[in-house]
Amino acid sequence: MDDITLMRLALAEAEKAAALGEVPVGAVVAKDGEPVAVAHNTRETGKNATHHAELLAIDAACRALGGWRLWQCELFVTLEPCPMCAGAIVNSRIKRVVYGARDAKAGCCGSVTDLFALPFNHRPQVEGGLLEDECAALLAAFFEELRRRRREGSKPKWKKPQS
Repeated sequence: MDDITLMRLALAEAEKAAALGEVPVGAVVAKDGEPVAVAHNTRETGKNATHHAELLAIDAACRALGGWRLWQCELFVTLEPCPMCAGAIVNSRIKRVVYGARDAKAGCCGSVTDLFALPFNHRPQVEGGLLEDECAALLAAFFEELRRRRREGSKPKWKKPQS
């Protein structure tokens, strides 16, 4: 699979998260261009602050491949990784990170800071902005719907934006 196909798979995971009322972030760990693990955010449903899509995908990839070193793998994620996820990327030795939308509030691949530029024992290759408009639109639609429902006093329910 090519990068766009893998990011579209991450977007499909993000839509699953949104359907659960979760922030729509999806992630795919791939090896040799084939998905090894997919995941989406489940912080709200799992009631766990560490249930970010990246961490769940990395965990599933480690289990699928039988080890914690993912040095032959790439991570595709719809939103720029936060500090916690960037740390997991370094520690799992993922060779390449491809993300969609930038995160001006918590992004650690250059938006707020660049943790991968620090002298850690591993530095992945990073590429941002793949399908950025689609990834950002999914997030924007989710948060707009959340704000609208809160103003109305009704329970948030997400609907996929029309393209």
